[in-house]
Amino acid sequence: MDSIRIRCPKCEWEPDGKAYWQCSCGHKWDTFSTGGRCPACQRVWEDTQCPTVPGGCRSWSPHLDWYEHLDNVVLEVKEVLEAPVTQEREH
Repeated sequence: MDSIRIRCPKCEWEPDGKAYWQCSCGHKWDTFSTGGRCPACQRVWEDTQCPTVPGGCRSWSPHLDWYEHLDNVVLEVKEVLEAPVTQEREH
């Protein structure tokens, strides 16, 4: 699951962990550290804007579209969940 890469789907700008996003409640944070949920008011942002200050394009995209190779992670989790469960029996 280490293959996930986060970057703008429009311009490929990559976030660096700084607080470039501001919620409508006024709180500033790194949206990718919380999966798009504001830690102050708990609002979940379905879309994320690429910030222009660090060199982004200002375009809005669905938050999940920023995560590259997320489909591979979903497949890995699916395989784990579908694998037969084995339990050792006590004798």
